[in-house]
Amino acid sequence: MRMVDVIEKKRNGLALSTEEIQFFIDGYTDGSIPDYQVSALTMAIFFQGMTEKERADLTMAMVKSGDQIDLSAIEGVKVDKHSTGGVGDTTTLVLGPLVAALGVPVAKMSGRGLGHTGGTIDKLEAVQGFHVEIDNEEFIHLVNQNKIAIIGQSGNLTPADKKLYSLRDVTATVDSIPLIASSIMSKKIAAGADAIVLDVKTGAGAFMKTLDDSRELAKAMVNIGNNVGRRTMAVISDMSQPLGFAIGNALEVKEAIDTMKGEGPKDLTELCLTLGSHMVYLAGKAESLEDARSKLEEVIRNGTALETFKVFLASQGGDASVVDQPEKLPQAKYQFELEAKAAGYVSEIVADEVGTAAMLLGAGRATKESVIDLAVGLVLKKKIGDKVEKGESLLTIYSNSEEVNQVKEKLYESIKITSGYVAPPILVHEEITE
Repeated sequence: MRMVDVIEKKRNGLALSTEEIQFFIDGYTDGSIPDYQVSALTMAIFFQGMTEKERADLTMAMVKSGDQIDLSAIEGVKVDKHSTGGVGDTTTLVLGPLVAALGVPVAKMSGRGLGHTGGTIDKLEAVQGFHVEIDNEEFIHLVNQNKIAIIGQSGNLTPADKKLYSLRDVTATVDSIPLIASSIMSKKIAAGADAIVLDVKTGAGAFMKTLDDSRELAKAMVNIGNNVGRRTMAVISDMSQPLGFAIGNALEVKEAIDTMKGEGPKDLTELCLTLGSHMVYLAGKAESLEDARSKLEEVIRNGTALETFKVFLASQGGDASVVDQPEKLPQAKYQFELEAKAAGYVSEIVADEVGTAAMLLGAGRATKESVIDLAVGLVLKKKIGDKVEKGESLLTIYSNSEEVNQVKEKLYESIKITSGYVAPPILVHEEITE
């Protein structure tokens, strides 16, 4: 088999066989197929697309290129959740304890964040002592015992995807639905889940800016999952403005605690209940989505979700007393209010620009080497559709520096106020199961 023939076949719009896809992934991973040939193939895929079978074959070839996590020693149906990213997306911190409280095993593998704020691990490390450096045996023991544990990502999970992603980044082939979908799903499948719930974001703060593009990506990923034997569904949710109010690591942990107490922002609470219902249903712990939602609301109401969070933190070395005493979380030295320059209604909060403002404070990483300040960030006081008076606070800036003029400038550019009423955006656009 020759790589040039594989490139030519895809260039001409024909479907590649399972063997041809495996040949290309194996050769690229071991270095026998050079970058320039893979660049040609990814550009051909960009223009010609891939069939459902090709996408599934590509995903599984990347899964087989490295380690696969064996979760068979964990009792029950392991359901993973993946978000395509966003600003103020605290859902994982809430969802883990929420569904674990109903006996759904949450064996989560997470990475560190690169962007507006830290990843799930960075956020949890705002809790003093919390760590993810546990071996596989301890990880499985904790999930069986507490129904939840989080571990750092394996160094050799889907190496083919890592090489391919780096190449796509410099060859203008990142935004190809088959390549995005197989990249995301290969990591989820290699991580060992039996079922997968996808939170596909849409809007200004999302990777996919339009509903049509988000729908296409969601359907592609759901089809891949179901075609390779993982029960998969997707929720398309809004990211035209930040989710919840908090943007910043310790601030988001505090907001997650509030949400598990039943006192969190309406949009974050609603999205967690929607995603959680699907996770509980796929795990076989409820007879219907309505039943699942009712059970989730009950574990918030009776405090079981919060208790599960405490046990989870303590089991991985964290100071669980922060749940009742959130002031023990890292605190910023200074707080500044961003005052509205005019009265009216909030018509726009450009999510990714607001996220950039949080990163300027130190809440996120501009590069992999950046050090995160866990205490800093933003807490919104107003969302799209809210009425505001001139001089009223739009948000609070939490900073460890007195110099925040650049941040304020960025925020004023990102938050628009109009005289007429503006309806809040729809939170959940669609739910895709097949």
